[in-house]
Amino acid sequence: MSKYFEKKSEEQKETINSTENDINNINEATNIVKKRRKVVNDDGNDRKWEPPHWREHWANILAMRITNKHLEPRGCDTIGDTIADEKIRRLHVLVSLMLSSQTKDTMTIAAMDRLLERGFTVQYALDIDVDELAKIIYPVGFWRRKAQYIKDTCQILRDKYNDDIPNTIETLCALPGVGPKMAYLAMDFAWKSNQGIGVDVHVHRISHRLDWLPYDTKTPEQTRLALESWIPRDLWNQINHNLVRFGQTQCLPVRPRCSTCLNRNICPASTSKDTTKHLKQK
Repeated sequence: MSKYFEKKSEEQKETINSTENDINNINEATNIVKKRRKVVNDDGNDRKWEPPHWREHWANILAMRITNKHLEPRGCDTIGDTIADEKIRRLHVLVSLMLSSQTKDTMTIAAMDRLLERGFTVQYALDIDVDELAKIIYPVGFWRRKAQYIKDTCQILRDKYNDDIPNTIETLCALPGVGPKMAYLAMDFAWKSNQGIGVDVHVHRISHRLDWLPYDTKTPEQTRLALESWIPRDLWNQINHNLVRFGQTQCLPVRPRCSTCLNRNICPASTSKDTTKHLKQK
């Protein structure tokens, strides 16, 4: 029994430390953005910073998504398309985002399909044994921990939200296992509310490669605030979905397909800029 309480105490400390780190990162990022949000023109007038060629970058990314459509895996944005009950649909969206952390989309979707087959609801999560739930979502990353997060979250949804999910960033982030990226995407996918940019590894990586950031960022929260400082708000809810798909099919983490990328001549990180010029010289 003592080991159980020791384990619980360690988990609580880990959660508190994680929350404090998130708050510190947010505060640090906010201060940086406030300092560097504007640059000065030659005439001395302030203007909002924005990267060169970004509109062309964006148009090309959208065009490549059409070309590479057959390569794209299903994502969390498609979860719940067949569910008529809005509360249950939103629940499935939230759970899929919780499972997606450190997990490939194909594994996340497979796990969600298994939960859908079993009629997953808040009541189902409360009734099922945590070890049995863990077996169902396996092999998503950190499957044992996520199974407990799901059960704890569903208890909160029962107690506080009438089996629905919260509808603000703050209340979503207060749920076990839910971070800022998941919260912003949940607001978009579940509530159809454009509150901010969900930044994951793909968005973070591609933003740096395209020089879309006015300064170097270390954390997803810093990247989110830096992007939101200049990207038009009506595009915020389109950034994650399109950059993630672009990062999965074209701008890969290792060996990006620069030679077939429409941005190859205007991307600072491109390895294929001079191909045509080199051939002409020959």
